[in-house]
Parts: sequence; structure tokens; C-alpha cells
Amino acid sequence: MSDKGEQNIHDVYAYLRLHDTKAAIDFYARAFGAKELFRLVEPGGKVGHAEVKIGPVTLMLSDEYPEMGIRGPRSIGGTSVSIHIHASDVDRLFEQAVAAGATVVRPLQNQFYGERSGTVRDPFGHEWLLGGHIEDVTPEEMQRRYTELFNEG
Repeated sequence: MSDKGEQNIHDVYAYLRLHDTKAAIDFYARAFGAKELFRLVEPGGKVGHAEVKIGPVTLMLSDEYPEMGIRGPRSIGGTSVSIHIHASDVDRLFEQAVAAGATVVRPLQNQFYGERSGTVRDPFGHEWLLGGHIEDVTPEEMQRRYTELFNEG
């Protein structure tokens, strides 16, 4: 903590870099029910900035700008980040994402930490962990189950 007092953080946004933001906005609408808030388009058609809302969360998006070091997963050969969407009907959301063009990375299954979850990759290279609550699990029980996974086999 600094001498100037405590810092208040108001929001945290994921900012996705894409090779085709226009197509991504369409995909996110079909896959996750995203609502476009706005987009800023250069005269040549490149999307410099866009915002969509998925549930209560705003995602920021832009086309790639390799000359500025802004590259998406397709250009760098993968991603190290997964975006987690927690939904009331994860099975339906998972099916909807796959029907919209996502590929299954990890199928839906019940997890030790009290969630039913699976992972899909969107056509732009971003990974989405889709999950839904199935049971309350204390941190201690979660650790016990996690440790048990390593003791099997």
C-alpha cells in the first residue's frame, strides 16, 4: 500500500486481439449471446476497438496490429489464457458454442471442484472454459479431492 492511500479498482476487462473482429463479434453473438455495444472502424475497415457484453461482463476486442506488437492467438500460434463463462445451463451453452463453430478442446464433465465444465476453442484461437455449478465444495474438500486425483493410478 502506498502513502497516498488505498487504490480502488473499479473494473477489469479482458481485451481480445483478433485476426477478424467483425467475424468474432458475430460468432460471440451466436455462441454466447453477446450483445455488441459499439465498434470503432478505420476508413479501410479495420476494427480499432469494439466492445461486447456477455451476460454482465464487457469484453473489449480489436483487430491485430502486428506493427505495434498486437497479435491474436492465430498469429502467435496459441493462447495462454482461458476465459471462463459460468452459466446456469452449461450443457446448453456448450452445445450452442459448438453449433456456432467452436471446437471441443475438453468435453463437458463433472469436476472435483463442484462444477460441470468443458473447454471450447473459438474460430479465432481463444479458449473458453464453460462451467456450471453442481455442488458446494469447501476449499478443504476440494484439496482432498485434488490430492486424491494424484494418488489414483
